[in-house]
Amino acid sequence: MSTYVYGITAAGHPLRLDGVLGVGEPAAPLRTVRSGTLTAVVSDAPPGLRAKRRDVQAHQGVIEALMMDGATLPMRFGLLAPDDSEVASALDAEGEGYLARLEELEGHFEYNLKVSREEEDLLREIVQESDRVRELRERTRDGAGTHEERLELGEIISNEVTARRDAEAQRLVEALSSRAKRVSVGEPTASSLLSVSFLVSSQEVDSFVQAVQEQADRRGDAYTFAFTGPLPPYSFV
Repeated sequence: MSTYVYGITAAGHPLRLDGVLGVGEPAAPLRTVRSGTLTAVVSDAPPGLRAKRRDVQAHQGVIEALMMDGATLPMRFGLLAPDDSEVASALDAEGEGYLARLEELEGHFEYNLKVSREEEDLLREIVQESDRVRELRERTRDGAGTHEERLELGEIISNEVTARRDAEAQRLVEALSSRAKRVSVGEPTASSLLSVSFLVSSQEVDSFVQAVQEQADRRGDAYTFAFTGPLPPYSFV
């Protein structure tokens, strides 16, 4: 049977996992694979594993229990090894790198921020600040104007939307990154201008949260800030 891997800790981690169960139905009991200065928390992998709600929550529960007592390298849901010996071999082969990352993560948590802006508010700003857009809107109102003018208007607005979203995202990251140890910027969705994760020291959490709130207050109701954390540092492993 394959081995399901939840996370990696230093060998000195207390591993208080009583009552914590793994993935599968029935839930798989947890065990450890030790190699030198590292420990991997694993279980048997159930056949036909899929990302069901119960199993995803079980995986997350193991990681959160480990994080309560010290730095943990969380594995993504569904990571399998052929057997425990292969896990031990990986710990041996990558031991120095894993230990360095654990030292970096000690006392830190991940916070994720997604920011979106109402489209009408952004379009209103573009119209107010662009003479050419106002001119073309007037010319093409109620289906008037040439085909070329309608194409030009659409192209200008599209380019402005992209440029302004990118600039706003950069300003937000710059404003907040000084309070984080590391930053991982993801791809924004069609409805968001920014998706970013921050690795924040436990000592800086209060000031970081306050800084996020200040940025949200400064931008007003046209913006939506979706802020979550503390999270396992998946973005930095």
